[in-house]
Amino acid sequence: MRIGPEIARRLFLSGHLLLRLVLFGFVALILSQLVVATVRAQETERAVNRAGEPVRAVRIWPAQDYTRVTLESKSAISHTLLTIKNPDRLVLDLDDVDYQSLAKEISGKIGAEDPYIAALRAGRFKPGVVRLVFDLKSEARPQIFTLKPVGEYGHRLVLDIYPAKPADPLMALLYKGDTRDTPPAEPAKDAPSTPASLPLRMEPEVHTEIRTGSAALPADPKPDTRAEKPVQRPPDATKPAAVQRLITVAIDAGHGGEDPGAKGRRGTQEKHVTLMIARRLKALIDAEPGMRGVLTRDGDFFVPLVTRVEKARRVKADLFVSIHADAFIKPHARGSSVFALSERGATSAAARWLAKKENEADLIGGVNLDVKDKHLAQTLLDLSQTATIQDSIKLARAVLGEIGTINTLHKDNVEQAGFAVLKAPDIPSILVETAFISNPEEESKLTDESYQDKLAQAVLRGIRRHFTRNPATSKPVVATATPATLPQRPVLAANP
Repeated sequence: MRIGPEIARRLFLSGHLLLRLVLFGFVALILSQLVVATVRAQETERAVNRAGEPVRAVRIWPAQDYTRVTLESKSAISHTLLTIKNPDRLVLDLDDVDYQSLAKEISGKIGAEDPYIAALRAGRFKPGVVRLVFDLKSEARPQIFTLKPVGEYGHRLVLDIYPAKPADPLMALLYKGDTRDTPPAEPAKDAPSTPASLPLRMEPEVHTEIRTGSAALPADPKPDTRAEKPVQRPPDATKPAAVQRLITVAIDAGHGGEDPGAKGRRGTQEKHVTLMIARRLKALIDAEPGMRGVLTRDGDFFVPLVTRVEKARRVKADLFVSIHADAFIKPHARGSSVFALSERGATSAAARWLAKKENEADLIGGVNLDVKDKHLAQTLLDLSQTATIQDSIKLARAVLGEIGTINTLHKDNVEQAGFAVLKAPDIPSILVETAFISNPEEESKLTDESYQDKLAQAVLRGIRRHFTRNPATSKPVVATATPATLPQRPVLAANP
């Protein structure tokens, strides 16, 4: 069958038209893909260049207990934390954060002394997300939480990096082979009797009396809170019995890390002053035969109030001494004070205000409220603490009397208030406000090494005086620990 010229022409035109339509559709498809790609590229560029939330500061607090990393910003930061093995790393993705400010803040922040972080780097992971990578020195157990603005701080994202197998530095005391619990030889009669060199001795119990009118009554269960004046004993006084076991004193340097405490007019921070005095006091106590000092912190890092108490209880401390430096809105306030716990409210408005201020340390320093530890919470329960509080007041009176020999006393009596850090139910505990750091003259004293030594010596004399009047009872062990915390070794027993 032959196709006519007209039909052939029409078929040709139809095929040509169809080919043109196909070509047009193909070109349109390519153009549309180019447009979409261009738009996406522009959106990506805008996302990358978009100014996210600036990071005000990155602070890193390395310590043997744990390393804390704090990111501070104006607004709360949305985040995701990942743990990666082989090698051990932590990956922290931050949403809508300004990369440039973050990269600048982390530069040079990781030191070789950090026990857990080997290196830290930042990069743009994807549009709107900045990634922080922590290269770890060993396996870690991270905790991350946020803190709302408080004091001078804005919103904070806090990453605490704990070792997977915690090694409590306090427990290291068990393995040092310390033999100071053995009573030393009697010193020569003509040896100087300086506070730092005298061995701890138990003197006969001194019974106090409270006089009302002309009648003399036995001491009331509620002890006198007035400062105890040092007594000069005659050379031929009866020799007391020697100490029969190791005495442990927990020394708590107030504040630390994110929590600077009070600040002086010259910029002195309370956390540094308290640590210096605490270290000096520990050195003096360690030099005493039959005594040892244990620090709740030995570096610039934050320790929650309840953890300070728990550390003291784990080493079976006989006493707990928390070192602080007071502050007030007016610079003329001056003098030293000693406080004990009160179950029935503060003894004065000033004591109530100070307790409230000190108890807010956890808000400033930063505590992860999502961690629920029944054992730690137990230490803050209102247990029957009457006997412990009475012993605390006795200790406070002795220390206050000794401090009064080197500095003006803010008040002549021991004050009481609801300090959270003094709530160990079984350890006599005091809080020593060494001086007013807000007073320029006392601020200068607090930074003077000689004055720090005098303060530490005064506290030690008060502790020794307390034990001469209140001999320590025997204890079966010098510390406790969980099997997961320590290697399996016998617990050292104290001398009976």
